[in-house]
Amino acid sequence: MPLQTLFACAVAGAAFGSVATTAYMTNRKREQERSQILAQARTPAMPTTVPSVPGAIPSTPIAQAAALSQPQWVDPAGIMRYGFPGPINDIRHAPSLMSSFDRRTKNPHWVAEHITPDSLSHPTADRKHSVFVEDASIPAMFRAKLADYYRSGYDRGHQVPAADAKWSQPAMDSTFALSNMCPQVGDGFNRDYWAHFEDFCRRLTTRYPSVRVVTGPLYLPAKGADGKYRVTYEVIGSPPNVAVPTHFYKVIYAEDGKPNGNVSMGAFVLPNAPIDNARSLKEFEVPVEIVERASGLEFQSKLHPSRKRRLCKEHECEIIVKEYADRQKTLTQMVPKR
Repeated sequence: MPLQTLFACAVAGAAFGSVATTAYMTNRKREQERSQILAQARTPAMPTTVPSVPGAIPSTPIAQAAALSQPQWVDPAGIMRYGFPGPINDIRHAPSLMSSFDRRTKNPHWVAEHITPDSLSHPTADRKHSVFVEDASIPAMFRAKLADYYRSGYDRGHQVPAADAKWSQPAMDSTFALSNMCPQVGDGFNRDYWAHFEDFCRRLTTRYPSVRVVTGPLYLPAKGADGKYRVTYEVIGSPPNVAVPTHFYKVIYAEDGKPNGNVSMGAFVLPNAPIDNARSLKEFEVPVEIVERASGLEFQSKLHPSRKRRLCKEHECEIIVKEYADRQKTLTQMVPKR
C-alpha cells in the first residue's frame, strides 16, 4: 500500500476515533445529567419557569430530563428575538378606574372602580365638560375609533359610569376614553335597566363603606336551530373593528371596611338587549365562578372563603326605576352624612 494511502487512512482513523470518543463522552455526560434530573424528580419540587420566555409553560425535572434526551436541533423560544407575539393586555391606570384592554375585540377585558360614601357626596364635576376620546395609549391599529360608533345603532356604553366619578372633573373625563366603552343597546338597556343597575351599585354605599365593582363584556354561545352552540356577534365600524358583546357582567365587592373584614360578593350577567324594568335584578345573579369561566378571568383568588358573604343574601338586590335626571338629583341625598 502506498505511503500516502496509509497516511490518509491513519488520519481518517484518528479523526474518527476522536469524533467517536467525543460523542461517547458527550452522550455519557448527557446520560449522567438525565439520571440526576430523574433522581431529583422523585422528590416533589416546585415547577420552575423559563425566565426569558414570557408566559412559558412551567418546566418540571421530568420535562427537563425528556428535553435532554432529545436532539437539540430546534429552538422554538428563538422567536422572542423578534418580539413577544402576545397577547398583550394594555393596562390603564386613571383617576377613576383601572382596566385591561382586549386588542382583538377592541373592548376592555375588565374595568375596575372604587366608590365610597365620600366619593359620591362631593359632586364637583359636570358631564357637559367631558368629551368622548380615543385612547391614545393603545396603538392605533388596535384601538377603538370614534368613527366606529358613528351610525352603528349602538351607544358608547360606559363600563365605569361617569356618574360614579363626579368627585373631580379629571376623574369624570377619564371615564370617556373609548377603552372604557363597549357597544351597548341604547333604549331598554344602556339608558334604562343598565343605568338602574349602576344606580343600585351606588346605593350600596349607604350600607357599605367601600364598594368595588368590576365590569366587562362577554361573548356567550347561543343554541342554533340545529341544536349546536355557536358564538356569534356583530362587529361595528368601517372596516369592521369593534365587537358587539352579547352580554355584560358586573362583579361587586361590598366591603365592611374592617382590616381583613368580610366581603359581600355579587356577580351578575345581563344580555346586551332591552330588559323590562319590572324584572328583578336577582334574575341575573350568578355564582362568581360562572363569570370567571365565561370571561377567563379570576376575581377571588386571594379572598379567603371565611371572609366571603353573598351580597343578595345580606342586601335586597333590586333596582329602583327613576327618571335619569331625578336619579342624579337625589344621589347625594341618599349618601349618609359623616
